[in-house]
Amino acid sequence: MSEENRPWPTEVRLAKDRRTLTVTFDSGAAHAFPAEFLRVLSPSAEVQGHNPDQKQTVPGKMNVEIMGVEPVGNYAVRLQFDDLHSTGIYSWDYFLKLANEREELWSQYLNELEEKGLARAPARM
Repeated sequence: MSEENRPWPTEVRLAKDRRTLTVTFDSGAAHAFPAEFLRVLSPSAEVQGHNPDQKQTVPGKMNVEIMGVEPVGNYAVRLQFDDLHSTGIYSWDYFLKLANEREELWSQYLNELEEKGLARAPARM
């Protein structure tokens, strides 16, 4: 997709309950992302690793909330979660990838949890 045809965000809105971030693009498409989805698929090196073999499966984030949305230049936002994770830079292209591959990515995440004996719910203390 050429630079001028690429959808551009017109609004990034955090829901009052801090559990959903909606990104609206100039194409008219609006994508509501659950905080858990964004947290477990964070583009940070901490989650993605520096190569595919280092990718982490992040369990226990079912109740995570987004505490802040901070612009990064004009190409991305940094999300700050209530578990203190704040190193992921979510580019507009990454939001589009998450929107376009949502079902596949979520299914893959749930399968990884099951294979590793992990849960979406936070561990009880």
